[in-house]
Amino acid sequence: MKYQVVNIKDKLGLFNEQWSPKVIAEMNDYQFKVVKIQGEFVWHDHKDTDETFIVLEGSLRIDFRDGYVSLSEGELYVVPKGTEHKPYAEDEAKVLLIEPRGVVNTGDEAGSQTAENDVWI
Repeated sequence: MKYQVVNIKDKLGLFNEQWSPKVIAEMNDYQFKVVKIQGEFVWHDHKDTDETFIVLEGSLRIDFRDGYVSLSEGELYVVPKGTEHKPYAEDEAKVLLIEPRGVVNTGDEAGSQTAENDVWI
């Protein structure tokens, strides 16, 4: 068996596009995805799963219909399944997402910010 360490910083250096999560590892049925974000995303939810946001660099705000959370580097937040939310970053933020394989970044809200799913780097 070949043992391979995943360097998150190196993986983030392999792409520039924003709002386009890239898979860097899997654990059971869960994927670890890195994504660069800036500006506003679309309102969406994930009806069948929670979604974890871990801020690696920068800061991130996640808006909800009745409030928001602000995350800084080294902080995480788990959005409960079925909770409508909209991520936002004034300046570019680098984020690690943890969610089950097959989750579409925009939930059921298909549009211009819907990224191709299951893209590995």
